[in-house]
Amino acid sequence: MDKDSKMMILCLVLAAIISPVFTEEWRADVVKKLDALVTSCVVVPCSFTHPKENLPTSRLRGIWHRSTDRDQRIYYEDRTQVLENFRGRTKLLGQLGQDNCSLEITNIKDHDNGPFCFRIELARTETDTSTVDKFSFVESCVTFTMLPDPPNPTLSHQKTAIQDRPYTITCSVRHTCPSHVPKLTWSRGTADEVIEDHKEMGLGYWEAQSILTIIPEEKDDHSDVTCTAQFNGQKTSSTTLTLYVKRTENYNHIIIPTVAAFGTAVIFAVFCIFMVKRYKKRIAELQNQEGSVWNRLSRLSRSSGMCENRGVAYRLSWITF
Repeated sequence: MDKDSKMMILCLVLAAIISPVFTEEWRADVVKKLDALVTSCVVVPCSFTHPKENLPTSRLRGIWHRSTDRDQRIYYEDRTQVLENFRGRTKLLGQLGQDNCSLEITNIKDHDNGPFCFRIELARTETDTSTVDKFSFVESCVTFTMLPDPPNPTLSHQKTAIQDRPYTITCSVRHTCPSHVPKLTWSRGTADEVIEDHKEMGLGYWEAQSILTIIPEEKDDHSDVTCTAQFNGQKTSSTTLTLYVKRTENYNHIIIPTVAAFGTAVIFAVFCIFMVKRYKKRIAELQNQEGSVWNRLSRLSRSSGMCENRGVAYRLSWITF
């Protein structure tokens, strides 16, 4: 083997070793699977890295295409090069200069299942649009699970509501279109009684929340409260909760009779004490009166005895005489 052949083989070996290193510097991070509600929209989170520094958006060309054919573009800045079925339905939500390649697809069709892959092209200069570096990230593509109907909202709440006390119900629904958040409405309550929230769950999923706080009354027992979710594309779903209202603990039916009985007992006791005192006083007065009469009778009895004794003595003296 001549010297030139050896050098060529060495170069090819080095190229095979070094090439993956350089290509790995261009990487895309794309969610693999997402739910997509037919007639609604879906947002595919996407980011990428590259060996260049501070590339302006004007030098970058973002493309989304079918995995089987990169010429079947579902998104490109030149809409004439986009498949007719996707024209006007796709757009990038992020800035390529910030390494954001997130894609939005609206008016989802039941055949928009993918897989779809991201491709980046780097223009020579801002004025020279011819591209030098081109990378299709066919290893990082997204596939959609088509949903003909939207998911039902989930209601979180305490099992029993208590009359005249605040009662909170949380309605939440998961979705994949943060650019068009589902609208949650209640069958009762006012805007002042509702707090709304929207948070990212990760892996391309988001959750919309509506928190309703009401003051249930006794008449609300066994009544229904419904939360309805309206998605982009006008599809709706709802979940209903039946309220079970517990009466506020009220001991008046015990306290009032008890107080009344206690009050009656106190009044009766005071009356009895008063009557006993009065009775005792009367007995004492009678006893005093009886004592006085007895004393007088005793004195009269003694006086009569003395008189009788004196009469006997007088008769005896007369007989003697």
